[in-house]
Amino acid sequence: MTLAAIQFPIIDPIIFSIGPVALRWYGLMYLVGFVFAMIIANKAADKSNGLWTRDQVSDLLFYGFLGVILGGRVGYVLFYNFDYFLTDPIYLFKIWTGGMSFHGGLLGVIAAVAIFARKEKKGFLEVGDFVAPLVPLGLGAGRIGNFLNAELWGRETDVPWAMVFPTDSLQLARHPSQLYEFFLEGVVLFFIVYFIGRKAKAPGLASGLILAGYGAFRTFVEFFREPDAHLGFIFSFVSMGQILSMPMIIIGCGLIWWSLKQGSSSNNKSKA
Repeated sequence: MTLAAIQFPIIDPIIFSIGPVALRWYGLMYLVGFVFAMIIANKAADKSNGLWTRDQVSDLLFYGFLGVILGGRVGYVLFYNFDYFLTDPIYLFKIWTGGMSFHGGLLGVIAAVAIFARKEKKGFLEVGDFVAPLVPLGLGAGRIGNFLNAELWGRETDVPWAMVFPTDSLQLARHPSQLYEFFLEGVVLFFIVYFIGRKAKAPGLASGLILAGYGAFRTFVEFFREPDAHLGFIFSFVSMGQILSMPMIIIGCGLIWWSLKQGSSSNNKSKA
């Protein structure tokens, strides 16, 4: 199996460095995602008939960036390395050792959206719907970063596109699950949220789509992704990623139902 698999090349995670400052592939991918998010958000603001300004977009993206970093780190430590955190609380601040959680980052972004909405006197769901199409851009870029870093690979397989990653001590042929996540969580989810969410007749549709869509795609890909070595399966064949995604699917579906119901009610009133 291993001989027939694609050998993943050894890629230096550092693109270049100047003294103590280094540019890494993972950081570059997040920068690319941030730039695309800013372009699309500014374009949406320009077409909002004054409801959004480019200054507000800059502030919102700054808040969101902080939410991703802080929430992602705290979530990773609490969800995936809590026992280690109890023995070494300073580990929470050792960001250079790696470790970010999407679900923690999501909670951080939700907090950032709430703070921004209150500051700008906008509705929480209004801001959430504005942010929703931007999330897959960061997700997709981050998964490409995972792939280039040869990390978070998938389970053993014999599919024709199986890969052997240099970071795998067992050197098994594995699913390139990072690419599965890039396609589903990045490309497919973006088009779903961007083209369906913007047709909403009431707030909440785009927010619901991003929650339910990511939760469903992440749950699916987890069947191909290797669980974290120190956690394994939480019970039976269920991983931590799937457990954390279940509430997203439930809440997301609830938001979608509520938004469609509100939109239907508004249409009926306008026809009365």
